[in-house]
Amino acid sequence: MISILSRLLLACLLLPCAWSAAQAQAVSFPELNSAIPGHQAVTYLDLAKMVVPDLAAGDDGFYKGSAPIEVRHILGGDQGGSPPETISLPNAAVLAIKAGGKDRLTMLFDLGQAQDSAEGFAVLALYDLSGKPKLLDAVNVGTDQNSYFRDPSKIAIGPDDDALITMSMHFNSNQGYVSTILILVRDDRFEPIDQINTFDENVCAYKRTQDLSFQTPGSERPYAAIKATVSDVTKPSGESCDEAAPKAASHDVTVTYHWEEARSRYVPDSDAFEKLAAENAKRF
Repeated sequence: MISILSRLLLACLLLPCAWSAAQAQAVSFPELNSAIPGHQAVTYLDLAKMVVPDLAAGDDGFYKGSAPIEVRHILGGDQGGSPPETISLPNAAVLAIKAGGKDRLTMLFDLGQAQDSAEGFAVLALYDLSGKPKLLDAVNVGTDQNSYFRDPSKIAIGPDDDALITMSMHFNSNQGYVSTILILVRDDRFEPIDQINTFDENVCAYKRTQDLSFQTPGSERPYAAIKATVSDVTKPSGESCDEAAPKAASHDVTVTYHWEEARSRYVPDSDAFEKLAAENAKRF
């Protein structure tokens, strides 16, 4: 299991930055015992306890708790791992969004993983702070060992709505596995748009990366189309290695999601990402 220190380091490395096709990002990692701006009588810990009811500050600076509330997995079915018996939480990622023209707050809690589970348990929670704070929805978005908001963490799909982007990942000495989930918030509920899996390699003979980016071309109603592109790049190292280096290569894999009113959901225009995932699985 990756240590808490490693999780903290990764969280720092994945802090969001400006992205031209997205709204300015605003992911933060406030102290849980600090007051929420504009709600001085409410702390982030109060919101966190709606997810882990017995969460409390420990002597080591971490927040301790036991079982979280029961939540469904964002991808449905029997997806997802189990939470650890004891939760040790340093902080949570906080992101303000627009949903249906309303201001909403989301928090992402990476709770770790059970000893017998290959996947972490990460709760994405949606709050209404317009009156007395209320938990509107919560889902497990964990599909790998460690989970975060991706960069970008949200994209505007209309003047009144944002789509969220989370990621789960693990890595070893020369491979990185990333699972990205694109999420719609509709009627104060989280709905999955798609899961996109990418795979990076960095070995003696070459480096191959798959970088994912998003755009929202056009202004369809009620939700704009979302264009997702994986840039797959292979660069030979030029080193003398036991294995032969592949040729330098670069190509894009693109899928555009359009809102279909009749089906009441986003629909991809191809199965290109499914094919990419299958090709990547052969390289594991």
